[in-house]
Amino acid sequence: MQVSDLTFFTTKELVDELMRRSTFLGVVVHSEDEMRGEWKGDRMFSVRFNSNLDTNGASRLLDTIAEYIDLNHG
Repeated sequence: MQVSDLTFFTTKELVDELMRRSTFLGVVVHSEDEMRGEWKGDRMFSVRFNSNLDTNGASRLLDTIAEYIDLNHG
C-alpha cells in the first residue's frame, strides 16, 4: 500500500480495519471528528481496543503510556 492510498480512507475506516486484525494488540485513541487544519477548542476522543485485550488490560496499558509520557515528556 502506498502512503497516498491512505488519504482515500476516513479515520473511522482505518481504525475499524485495525480493530478487525487478530494480530493487533493495543489501544487506539482518536478524535471522534475528522480533523483538518489546526486544533482549536475542546475535542472528544474515543478509546478503542479489540478482543485481544480486556478492559483491565487496556486500562493498564493506558496507565503505562501516561506514566511514560509524564516521565519523558513532562
